[in-house]
Order: sequence, then structure tokens, then C-alpha cells
Amino acid sequence: QVQLVESGGGLVQTGGSLRLSCAASGRTFSTYTMAWFRQAPGKERAFVAAIKWSSGRTAYADSMKGRFTISRVNAKNTVYLQMNSLKPEDTAVYYCAEGTPKSWPAGSYDYWGQGTQVTVSS
Repeated sequence: QVQLVESGGGLVQTGGSLRLSCAASGRTFSTYTMAWFRQAPGKERAFVAAIKWSSGRTAYADSMKGRFTISRVNAKNTVYLQMNSLKPEDTAVYYCAEGTPKSWPAGSYDYWGQGTQVTVSS
């Protein structure tokens, strides 16, 4: 059973930075896609960024381009989301997800973490 555990959320001021981590365990295949989604209060869950584990190819939602960076460290089975120039509208619960190549980049994912809260104060 795949397990995803997020960490790194917290409270930050506008313009600040945070780095989220997602540690994966229980996986058996290397051809998977990892992604970050977020859900703000009263809104639907939205795609943030995705990365192909084998190639490192990345994709981003338009509003995150240039501010957020997704990366992975294969040896640690960990994916990261570096968030810079944070805005109050980035406040949300951020979820890590794992899927198949068909999930790329903002499709249906099979496994989800429990989420980590990010709050950006104005």
C-alpha cells in the first residue's frame, strides 16, 4: 500500500517562502507521476504542479509558474514543492498525490496524502 506523508506547511507572511515535502513509501513501480494539489476554504481542489519521477519533467498551473518549483530526490523517495513570493490567495491545504503516467499532469491520481496547511498572512 502506497503511503504519502506531507510536511513543511505553516504560517508565513506575504512574500515569504515555504518548502513542502512529501515522503512516499510502499511503491513498487518507477513509472509514476507525482503531483501537488491544493484546496482553499470553500473551493474545489486545484492542481498546482506535477513531476514525472523517471524523467523529472515538470508541469505547473499557470498561476504558480515562476513562483513554485516541484522537484524530487529519487534516493529519498521524496517530492518537494518550493513556494516563493507567497500571497494570501495561496492559503490552502496542500496535498501530495501519486498516480500513473496517465495521470499527467492534472488528471486522476490514485493515492493521496493527508494534507498540510499553508497560511499566508497579509
